[in-house]
Amino acid sequence: MEHGETVHFGKAERIELLRADSRPMRAFHLSWVSFCVAFFAWFALAPLMPVVREDLGLSAADVSNAMLASVAVTIVARVLVGFLCDQFGPRRVYTVLLLLSAAPVVAAALAASPTAFIAARFAIGVAGASFVVTQYHMSLMFAARVLGTANALTAGWGNLGGGLAQVVMPLLFAVALSCGMSQSQAWRAALLLPAGLLVLCSFMYWRWTVDTPSGNWPDNKEHVPGSSGLSIRFLRSAAADIRTWVLALAYAVCFGVELTMHNVAPLYFVDRFELSLQQAGALAAIVGLANIFARAVGGFASDQIASRWGLHGRVFLLFVVLFIEGVALALFGRATTLSAAIAALTVFALFVNFATGATFGVVPFLHRRAVGSVSGIVAAGGNIGAVLAALVFRGETDFGGGLFLLGCAVAALAPLVLLVRFSAIEQQGYAKEAQRSSGWSGAVVQENAPAR
Repeated sequence: MEHGETVHFGKAERIELLRADSRPMRAFHLSWVSFCVAFFAWFALAPLMPVVREDLGLSAADVSNAMLASVAVTIVARVLVGFLCDQFGPRRVYTVLLLLSAAPVVAAALAASPTAFIAARFAIGVAGASFVVTQYHMSLMFAARVLGTANALTAGWGNLGGGLAQVVMPLLFAVALSCGMSQSQAWRAALLLPAGLLVLCSFMYWRWTVDTPSGNWPDNKEHVPGSSGLSIRFLRSAAADIRTWVLALAYAVCFGVELTMHNVAPLYFVDRFELSLQQAGALAAIVGLANIFARAVGGFASDQIASRWGLHGRVFLLFVVLFIEGVALALFGRATTLSAAIAALTVFALFVNFATGATFGVVPFLHRRAVGSVSGIVAAGGNIGAVLAALVFRGETDFGGGLFLLGCAVAALAPLVLLVRFSAIEQQGYAKEAQRSSGWSGAVVQENAPAR
């Protein structure tokens, strides 16, 4: 650092995608990469289920239980991880979470019975809590006027892991078969990749990120804003606000439905349209791959609308995209030709991701001192939605009717998000923060400042 040069510790005012030499942008890139790997591991088994079903002799009820198990534990894990972030900071929490998530992936590869497999799917769901840490870390690193975009980009590119799993895992399975493995050996060997990547990301996150632009949280919790007592009080405050639960419902009918589609879509295409494992996986991947840009568009649109209509503009956008998502899903369930199904699925994929981005364009502004707790509750709502949606398909072999009912439910519930209102004081506070600009974008000079 040159003599006289000023080091700024404020939140980043811009997102510079081609940079990784500042603390905010390094946290940005490592957050979405880690979340992508976690999401990849979380749903690595979904496109292989037709093979696993045959190998382990899973019944229709077993398949449904496996889908439920994969998302059930994440409900509790997300609330807990949000609380832990408020108390210990994102760096420590993410490092441990990624490392722990690798174990059940290996356990699934070793499963020899339906019970062992379902138990492993249940434990793998812990990886889904990585989303909360990603959103929390962005709230510490980026200013209000770009926070919706930062949240949407990291979450969207992270969710891309679900789409990648639909494409990559069948390919790994095919490669393993070509190497002379049996089908039973091949799907198990394919799981070694996501397990190894989780361990690698755990190391990278600990080594190359910090908690805030000014450094790591100190070990002395008495001087940390998120000390244990305050964290519990923040959690109670977030849980007592009806708006938190309305947004949890919104996330249930967008992200929760998206999670269900990762599990249902491959089987739906195989059973209804008699596609191959690779063909079904490629089409089902549309939902996850739309995260490349669609969730970011939802967050960006939320930021842009807020610049003109404030926080209530963010809420109205969420209502619109949720309603369209529901209609598209209902049409997908009623599709009688493959081309119609693909068209409806594509529209659904776009708007479900718009909705997830728009949801977390609102979340960080409910309780500014309890972002982790609010994020955890809302994120857990997504998994509650996934569990309830999975129940629709429990024991079913033809998923068309369930998809139609699910789409109708999403469209019917969408207007409830309009109950989220902000007081005049909250709106004024947001307006002042959005207008305030430090002129800092995460300059590399901060690297010379000591971490705390």
